[in-house]
Amino acid sequence: MAGTGHVNKMARGGDATAGVRRHAAHMHTRYVHGITIRPLQDGDTEPVAALFARLGARSRERRFGGAKPRLSGAELAQLARVDRDRHVLVGYVAGDAEPAGIARLVRDGSSAEIAFAVADVHQGRGIGSVLANELAADALAAGITELRATVTGDNPPVVSLLRRVAASLQETWRGGQREFLLRLEP
Repeated sequence: MAGTGHVNKMARGGDATAGVRRHAAHMHTRYVHGITIRPLQDGDTEPVAALFARLGARSRERRFGGAKPRLSGAELAQLARVDRDRHVLVGYVAGDAEPAGIARLVRDGSSAEIAFAVADVHQGRGIGSVLANELAADALAAGITELRATVTGDNPPVVSLLRRVAASLQETWRGGQREFLLRLEP
């Protein structure tokens, strides 16, 4: 799981452009490599809460940068916020009515902060990779050329995922977290 460390970091907003608004109008449900992906609607907390409930303690620690037994109402609302600067994709697999994964970005000019979470039962099945690739494609279509991600602790699967998504990747350590800057190319 890639997380941004602390959930409050996801609240950062950025400057919106007309291109982002045009792109957002074209978001739609899609089916990619066996995964149904739909954009989260603003304020739709149910999929966010359902996925959080499917994350074990270790997954929550990696996603949120520390122990996270529950989400407050404000945190849940923040994670379900979608607007011209915030974009969230929810992935579902056949035979499972609950979300298998979520990928989100928060735009800041021509860059965006990204985070992913995949339900424990579905980890290692490529869901994070599909969501990451779709999120990167949506970012490029909206004029975003750089993505930032914070990975808490040692998480080789997520580091590998980030390397596959980026045209180039820079990595720096800050305490027990790694900050990644991903450059995207069309």
